[in-house]
Amino acid sequence: MTTIAPGTDTLTRDALAVLQPGFTGTTAPEWLLRLIGEGLSSVGLFGRNIASAGQLAELTRQLRAERDDVLVAIDEEGGDVTRLEVRSGSSFPGNLALGAVDDPELTRSVALELGRRLAECGVNLNWAPSADVNSNPGNPVIGVRSFGADPALVARHTAAYVEGLQAAGVAACTKHFPGHGDTAVDSHHAMPRIDADMETLHARELVPFRAAIAAGSKSVMSAHILLPALDPDRPATLSPRILTGLLREELGYDGLIVTDGMEMQAIAAVYGIERGSVLAIAAGADAICVGGGLADEQTVLDLRDALVAAVRSGDLPAERLADAAARVRALAAWTQQSRGTLVPGAAVQEGTAPGSEIGLVAARRALRVTVAESHTPLTSAPYVAAFTPVANIAVGDETPWGIAADLAALLPGTGTGSFGADAPVESVLAAAGERRIVAVVRDEHRHPWMGAALDALLAARPDTAVVEMGVPQAAARGALHIATHGAARVCGRAAAEVIAGGNSSPSRGPLPAP
Repeated sequence: MTTIAPGTDTLTRDALAVLQPGFTGTTAPEWLLRLIGEGLSSVGLFGRNIASAGQLAELTRQLRAERDDVLVAIDEEGGDVTRLEVRSGSSFPGNLALGAVDDPELTRSVALELGRRLAECGVNLNWAPSADVNSNPGNPVIGVRSFGADPALVARHTAAYVEGLQAAGVAACTKHFPGHGDTAVDSHHAMPRIDADMETLHARELVPFRAAIAAGSKSVMSAHILLPALDPDRPATLSPRILTGLLREELGYDGLIVTDGMEMQAIAAVYGIERGSVLAIAAGADAICVGGGLADEQTVLDLRDALVAAVRSGDLPAERLADAAARVRALAAWTQQSRGTLVPGAAVQEGTAPGSEIGLVAARRALRVTVAESHTPLTSAPYVAAFTPVANIAVGDETPWGIAADLAALLPGTGTGSFGADAPVESVLAAAGERRIVAVVRDEHRHPWMGAALDALLAARPDTAVVEMGVPQAAARGALHIATHGAARVCGRAAAEVIAGGNSSPSRGPLPAP
């Protein structure tokens, strides 16, 4: 039962209700618990808050001791973006791998199992899935987080993911509306711009969001991007034309609208997070996500006070803030009703029981393997050379990736090294010695230095195997080429099995002719 601290007025409670702040530490700080008692309805969790499933469950119990219907949100996409398994890598492949398989039932099963694990830990709102159509191969922030470049494919898998996740009683948050796929700028750093016309936006970006709405997505996350065809002046998160006119009125969406992180530079550097938050609520957003980089009491109090002051000054209608808070509470009520049991109608398929390895099954199916005539499976320990790009903020650099650990388990003695843009190929050859080389890359097509390194390496050692763990846009090459469609832990394990000759891929075939 929810208990609101005495003396907290309705306006202040509503202002707190629309905030989704983060915090530091693996236990809830006193200030957070106090604000939950005063009306804060949501909390956002990140990798810094999670040490284990048991610790996470205890943390969520601590939060619910203050308010039973609190929304506990997390950014758990699976694949490259994981918070549950931030220190080990995900047990589930990401969206691109699922799109490569193109089996919506598999996507639904993966989302169902992921949802089960979140629910067991007390998490009831997941800022996923990404419904972005990755139409720009050079996109620096979406990439493998998208199901693919085809709007229809992205739409059917977005719907399946929403259905699977919510069948476990965890609310989906389909993102990044109205579509972040055709961007060349990361909104964590600056404001991206999409100059597509209305016809293109409706035929491409909006198709998956229509599918998500039809599938009953409980929430939608806005994007910090400028789309002049929709609104030439304000980014989507701050645009009444986009959030109210397009999403609410034209598309008929009636669920919760959540902003992307307001501390991201696309908003913070231009508007500031306080003014930006007021503008977002006024535009039609219902919940303010903040805390990926800012996670302190003062930030929450400043945002609360900015919303209250905006209502009192007439800059933000009190009815709009009250409506936003009511939508937050309505979603909280849904999660309470769904807690502990699968939502009626959930399809429980073979291989999706709790603790199953459905993620590994999916990762194996997602592999695309091409083999040169001269290739033979490795039987002795190789040397793994990982060509490592700088990780974007959404993925983070704390999560391990690659295949070396899994390959070492299959071929003991496997060596490994990480090489950046300024590492000469001679250093790779020297480290490898006489061992076969396995080169691991991530988005080779976006990093010219990586392509040049592979050119030199293959010229010196044509028997090198290549594993692409990003978007497989570059041509397949090497004695063996494996596209994993993501860098999750299970993707690395599936690739290692093929390299060691222990698993075959249904897509195995010869390398394409040069």
